Amino acid sequence: MDTYFRDRRKIDPWRDERLADGSPNDNDRIEIGPTQLAFREWEAAGLRPPNLQQMREFRWRRLVDQLVTRDVGGLLMFDPLNIRYATDTTNMQLWNSHNPFRACLICADGHMVVWEYKQAPFLVTFNPLVKELRHGASFFYNVSGDATEFDARSFAAQVDDVMRLHAGSNRRIAVDKIMVHGLRALERRSFDVLEGEVLTERARSIKGPDEVLAMRCAHLACENALSEMEAFARENVPVGNVSEDDIWAELHKGNIRRGGEWIETRLLSSGPRTNPWFQECGPRIVSNNEIVAFDTDLVGCYGMCVDISRTWWVGDTRPDTSMISAMQHAMEHIRVNMEMLKPGVTVKELTHGGHKLEDRYWKQKYSCKMHGVGLCDEWPFVPYSDAWVEGAFDVALEPGMTLCVEALVSPENGDFSIKLEDQVLITETGYENLTRYPFDSRLLS
Repeated sequence: MDTYFRDRRKIDPWRDERLADGSPNDNDRIEIGPTQLAFREWEAAGLRPPNLQQMREFRWRRLVDQLVTRDVGGLLMFDPLNIRYATDTTNMQLWNSHNPFRACLICADGHMVVWEYKQAPFLVTFNPLVKELRHGASFFYNVSGDATEFDARSFAAQVDDVMRLHAGSNRRIAVDKIMVHGLRALERRSFDVLEGEVLTERARSIKGPDEVLAMRCAHLACENALSEMEAFARENVPVGNVSEDDIWAELHKGNIRRGGEWIETRLLSSGPRTNPWFQECGPRIVSNNEIVAFDTDLVGCYGMCVDISRTWWVGDTRPDTSMISAMQHAMEHIRVNMEMLKPGVTVKELTHGGHKLEDRYWKQKYSCKMHGVGLCDEWPFVPYSDAWVEGAFDVALEPGMTLCVEALVSPENGDFSIKLEDQVLITETGYENLTRYPFDSRLLS
């Protein structure tokens, strides 16, 4: 008996074989992706989802071009986010980040191989750019024990086989992150092992049209989840018995409900715990008439990172004048520095120019003025002037780069900090601020 698509269960019963991003409209598919809640919100906002096939091909071409330009035979990746970039496939991303069981090799001729978990080869088959599927990339002590060196040599032999077929006599191989035994095994095979992060970071720094669409969609999903988190905080904090963790959980929930993936940090704190910054959220009960500050560090829909920060005053009284002054200073810091952004401006100019923090805020300033963003925090990095290293950041901005503009205004020995951050796209003529989430008016006047 024939089985027709119309008779199968669909994710969206109102669409045909494909969803708006080109992925299968199949309720039982393997490929992860946004939920119908996210698609409805994007449609209501007039946002167009990316074409995933085009996005994957753009990324694949960016990596191949890096190899060809640098005369490198292959790029071997273990970092799960680099593998995501190259293949748009995932498998237990956080576990994989500290237990490297996956690998991806892309050769200068475009041939791409994924070493996948032996029990789950089906997780990559939806992407036709992956031409070959193998297993055996695990050589960390947890699973290999005292046979780690042997397993690494077996893996290096597989890499050698692929490179001889697809890179010929070119023995130059770039590697992003690898266990020590793996590095030594490749060198025993007479590979010239090069630093791979310079290839992956520079490839990832320029976003294609569909990546920009994906980032816009992920951004709206994050901001809608933020709105839910803010509503929860404002309704429940004045009543009492609401912890920082309770508030933070709302953002996690909103992200997952829309098809997002995880949050990289726990940077939400309240009241005096906001100073010094970088205290992680915990069981502290947030009191009425206190600030709540956070940094999303959110890996959302399509694996795109949405890294924005806000500080809220939660309560029914007016915040202290010193907080309002600090908030205005933080707003000015972001505004002035953002106005410098355009193609051709150098990181050196961004580092040494722009808005100057007042002396009382300098010691506890943020770790950078700006940083790139894509699947996570990425290159390029814009330090403050006291962290400038000559020769380390010789780059000019290009259209298609996406950056986060930071402001941490944290008085030394104070009892609060103001944390703000917006995410922007470098355009052909300047920049576009992708972040629409409002700043708290209570802290502005």
